Amino acid sequence: MTTATAVMASARPKFLVLTPLCVMLGYATALQTGLDIDPMLLTLLLIAALGAHIAVNALNEYQDFTSGLDLKTVKTPFSGGSGALPNNPAAAKAVLTLAALSLATTVLIGLYLVSLRGAPLLALGVIGVITILTYTRWLNRYAFLCLIAPGTAFGLLMVWGTAIALTGKLPLAALWASLPAFFLVNNLLLLNQLPDVEADRSVGRNHLPIRYGRKTAAWVFTLFLATTYLCIFTAVITGGLASGALWGLATIVLAVPTITGVLRHADSLDKLQRYLGFNVALTLLTLALLVAGLLFAG
Repeated sequence: MTTATAVMASARPKFLVLTPLCVMLGYATALQTGLDIDPMLLTLLLIAALGAHIAVNALNEYQDFTSGLDLKTVKTPFSGGSGALPNNPAAAKAVLTLAALSLATTVLIGLYLVSLRGAPLLALGVIGVITILTYTRWLNRYAFLCLIAPGTAFGLLMVWGTAIALTGKLPLAALWASLPAFFLVNNLLLLNQLPDVEADRSVGRNHLPIRYGRKTAAWVFTLFLATTYLCIFTAVITGGLASGALWGLATIVLAVPTITGVLRHADSLDKLQRYLGFNVALTLLTLALLVAGLLFAG
């Protein structure tokens, strides 16, 4: 594996689709305000959000490699990192450089947006940068913080932050829309931690599956997924979101077998892998349907 290939793999490109979905969800709710949306601002927001996502991915790859975790983790298509640095250790500094440049891009765009929108966006931006820098080395040692950090970043910060940056207001619709993203993305990372319990414990991590066990994590996953659909339904019936958001409920047909499989196979990692894939599809499809419903059926 060449250095360039390793650096590209460390960004985890196949997972970056989550970012434009969250940004577009914020955009869709910003449209509900009736204000004109500047396409240049939307483009800058997408670049900044992608920079943040690449930065946290690359930094995670670098830190997991330097801590020795990558040599202990059993890779799956959905967990355990890309494996790029164990295949090319010499690329470690290049991966760290990618993380630094990506984060710098996000910060520079963020500062420009803060100059336009002020304190609310600054507060969200500071939380986002702290989350990026501390997620792998520090937040993973605290079960509750590790549980909610991903959803906070992609839900509250990215969805709501997008709407704030585009409108200069604090749209309630965007806050409602951030809740399904919050629970879905928390679940995405939570389920992907199940195969890594033993390896993660060996380097001092203490996330929820380590502290409370895989079965408890499976029940938290179930609760979060049920709450996702409850939030969508409640937002629509209370007028917080347009009726098109109900499109997001269509993925219940995939959620039921996913929940059943996770509860049944939480301790059987070979059988669990199928449901890791289901969960990725469930997360992306629900967010995509929310965006489509708000844009085209709202």
